[in-house]
This record gives sequence, C-alpha cells and structure tokens, in this order.
Amino acid sequence: MSKTLFKITLLTTLMVVAVTSAVLLWQVPPSADAATLKQGSTGSLVKTVQTKLKRWGYYTGAIDGVYGPKTVAAVRYFQRRNGLTQDGVVGPKTAAAMGISLSSTASSGYNSNDEYLLARCIYGEARGEPYTGQVAVGAVVLNRVRSSSFPNTIAGVIYQAGAFTAVSDGQINLTPDATAIKAARDAMSGWDPTNGCLFYYNPKTATSAWIWSREVRLTIGEHVFCV
Repeated sequence: MSKTLFKITLLTTLMVVAVTSAVLLWQVPPSADAATLKQGSTGSLVKTVQTKLKRWGYYTGAIDGVYGPKTVAAVRYFQRRNGLTQDGVVGPKTAAAMGISLSSTASSGYNSNDEYLLARCIYGEARGEPYTGQVAVGAVVLNRVRSSSFPNTIAGVIYQAGAFTAVSDGQINLTPDATAIKAARDAMSGWDPTNGCLFYYNPKTATSAWIWSREVRLTIGEHVFCV
C-alpha cells in the first residue's frame, strides 16, 4: 500500500469513528436520576414526599425515606387525582404539583452556618430523643422562621430571648454529633414530623402555664408538640 493510500484510509477511518461517536453520544439520553424520585430512591426528599402524601391521605406507610411499592402506589394515586401521568415517579411536574423542589437544600436559602447552628440547637435540646423527635425540633425552628410571628432567620429564632432552654443554659455551644447534623439536614430538606407545629415542651419539666395552654398535636419521645 502506498503512503498516499495509507493516509487516505487512515483519515477515512478516523472520520467514521468520530461521526459514530457523535451519533452514539447524541442517542444517549441525559441521566434523569438527579431530577426524579422513583422506586429505589432514598433520602430526605423521599421523606418529604411521603410526609405530604400521608398528610393528604394518599399514603399509609411509614415515613422512612425509602421509595418502595407503597410510595409508588401513593404517587400514582396522587397523579391520577391531579391529572398527571400515572408512572409512580416524582419528576418535575409531579414535584411541582406537590409543592416541592427536587434540587438540593442549597436552593432553600439556608447555608452551612444555618445548618450547623440548627444542629447545635437540636443537639442541645433533643439529644437522646428518637431521631424523628430530633428532626421535629429542627422543623419547629424552621416553622417559626416561616411564621410572621417570629424572626425570619434561623439565628433570630434560636437566639430569641427565652425561646430555647439550650440557649439559656449554654448547651447551644456544645458540638453537635453526626445524628444532630443529619437531623438538621432532613429538617432543612422539608421533613416536618410535626406538620407545622411552632412549639414543643417536656411535660415532665415544663413549668410555664402558658405552654400548657397550647393545642397539642402529637408526642414524640419526651416532647409534646403543639401550635
């Protein structure tokens, strides 16, 4: 084979490879895993979906953050009632109908300092409580942030005079453990085991007559949660 023919053959081969690669890349759809929740998914966003569906009467399973068959069935039920494609997958349209964001907690407006402060509050107020109870304490803080009756920042809520025993007795300055940090992240991701409560107390130690007057919604561990 002459050098000229060899060069032409090599050039042709490289062009074919390049075109084939481009076609293959074009045919491969982008991964949807980061933008959908489906059977097998786990985490705080799944808990948010389960919590909402349970609140609305679509879901009867546990709020465990595991996207199993019961969650799939509940999502399909929700989709059917809301005119959505009944595929059991929480994609952008279903998420929008549920009022949730599929993006990370970075879109919530909170930062790492907020997360760490919330974890310190959870650790100071609720270490030793069941994990759901620790998330619930974090959720109460965030519910106050969203309420017009309280300061509109995590720091403002936590350091409001007389609001939390952990601030009064200095336990807010303890280093939170991994469980408290995870609980803070779950709360900031939208998991609210209290369904909107603004207060909680321990009936065994509470002395305020005012707090006893609040409407009790549920009890988790040693804490009563109320509005």
